[in-house]
Amino acid sequence: MIKRVVFLFSLIFLFGLPAQSQIKHVVAKGETVFQIAKKYEVTPFDIYRLNPDAKNGVQENTTLLIPKATSGKGVIHVVGEKETLFGISKKYNISVADLEAWNKATLQNGLKKGQEIFVSKPSAADLKSVPTPFVSKPKAVSNATTHLVEAKETKYGIATKYGLTVTELEQLNPQIVGGLNVGQTVVLKPGVQVKKTTNVTLVDYEVQPKETLYSLSKKFDIAQADLITLNPDLQDGLKIGMILKVPSNGTGTFVSKAKDSVLVAKNKVNLITSVDKSQQKNMVLLLPFNLTKIETDSVKTKTEQLKTNKFLNLTLDFYAGAQMAIDSAKVLGLPVNVKVYDVESTKYSSNVASIISKNNFENVDVVVGPFQNTVVETTAQLLAKYNVPVISPLSKERGLPMDNLYYSIPSEDLLKASMFNYFKAKNGNVVAIISSKKTTSKEYISANHPEVKHAAFNDKGALDVALLKTQLVKGQKNFVLMEIEKASTILNITNILKGLQKEYDIQLAVFELYDALNFEEIPMKNLTDLKLLFPSTTKVAETPEEKIFEKQFKKINNIYPNAAAKKGFDVTFDAMLRICQPEGFVKSAATTKTEYIENAFDYSSNNGMITNNATYLLYYDSDLTIKQAQ
Repeated sequence: MIKRVVFLFSLIFLFGLPAQSQIKHVVAKGETVFQIAKKYEVTPFDIYRLNPDAKNGVQENTTLLIPKATSGKGVIHVVGEKETLFGISKKYNISVADLEAWNKATLQNGLKKGQEIFVSKPSAADLKSVPTPFVSKPKAVSNATTHLVEAKETKYGIATKYGLTVTELEQLNPQIVGGLNVGQTVVLKPGVQVKKTTNVTLVDYEVQPKETLYSLSKKFDIAQADLITLNPDLQDGLKIGMILKVPSNGTGTFVSKAKDSVLVAKNKVNLITSVDKSQQKNMVLLLPFNLTKIETDSVKTKTEQLKTNKFLNLTLDFYAGAQMAIDSAKVLGLPVNVKVYDVESTKYSSNVASIISKNNFENVDVVVGPFQNTVVETTAQLLAKYNVPVISPLSKERGLPMDNLYYSIPSEDLLKASMFNYFKAKNGNVVAIISSKKTTSKEYISANHPEVKHAAFNDKGALDVALLKTQLVKGQKNFVLMEIEKASTILNITNILKGLQKEYDIQLAVFELYDALNFEEIPMKNLTDLKLLFPSTTKVAETPEEKIFEKQFKKINNIYPNAAAKKGFDVTFDAMLRICQPEGFVKSAATTKTEYIENAFDYSSNNGMITNNATYLLYYDSDLTIKQAQ
């Protein structure tokens, strides 16, 4: 603890007080154009039109002219040849979601050349002037008003059968938002018309280069929203090589289920062997120490903050790992100059605009941080003009796709997909035991893996063991995927599965290690006997080099490194090695996979959303250790 208090004093000495940063709106400290636009319900483009200098960042006490969101006319853009919503959103510094919200009627049949669309929030008068597009209706075959759900039917299949969207079907039947039940009656629109083609066959399709969500929706005659419903991974962006579920009425390159995989992994390389030491490189760490908030505190108060302020401790742990990476780079002779700036941030503001405007970032090769997604987004937007790569080191959130923003934490959907790929590789029979409250998990499984069997509970809330036994297969690996929130129910289910292991080969699996699994009433032996399997963004340190790192870290910091410290080392060391490659950071990140103490990095870009795709599958072994599944 004493070391950390001294460390805080040294940081204050090192950084000093950060310079103050950025109707008529007077810019407050730390505000950015993007935050101000959100506050007044306008777009950054609206502000740039009236304040051209704001494109280079805004300073504290600067006066900006803000257009009124309600009375002014929305800005119109005429769609050009081959333009996409994503391309237009980047041009005007707005999100695709806003474009779709402002142009619901116009975009009902997709984006077309020559269309006039709003690229800023339209007024009520603007919306009244938009003509309602003509939508042709399918030829009537019957006048069904209800539908009885049959086995293996999906919401998408029912909606398509009756000419509805999934959203419309859910609005008519709120009870099915959490999922469908066999024998359930769903209400349709009065006098709804049934399409002639009632059977929709889904096939696997591999995404090709230069394809967009819009082009795929046209190719397979399916709404973009329905395509996302079928493939929830699309919420994180479209990726080349991605395998999608699509209607079979389209044309394209289809793949068999044997090839079903989300990503094509790159070969893992050691970047140390290919560094170029001939040119000086520059790295910046933007870390949220928030020193001015604690600068005037007494030693006693600082000590109390270290005990209670989890965010400060996270920052200090990450920085301790990053510092070891910097020291390691010096030992290797890497020509990297590192600067560290203190980011003061809250939920709604930060001083990154001030830091960037008052320091030269034009020759910076990579930036690591800040931590919060909104702040790291702002950083990437401000540095886009210099093409500086910005790494989001800790945030799981996803925001606007940007060509220079790298998310180092894999997405949750990717973690789930990696586990199902493992199930398929092992030719496993998958049975899901999902709580009625876990609607998101049920939706994900139903939309992406209709082959999964679903166990049931009786009227008293107990697992239907007789049904479960009919769903298990002898002579085959049975993966039981469990999502339960009550510890007592978990205990009961794991005891049942242990008993069934005498007849069946069973392995328990979860989407994540949720808190209920750690309750004392659940014996660890239940989880180890069932070899609990779970996806992870990190691996278990096993190599001699990894053990040396842990010992050296403890020697310096008097504690063993936690996950944040290891992340600090891995992200920082990887970034330093990549900027020292002959091809530079961007090309290195696009072509090579790396692995360090606890994290691997396999970046892949789709429409500007660059995410780390390196994941691990771990399991509890009978010797009470965690091992990597092979």
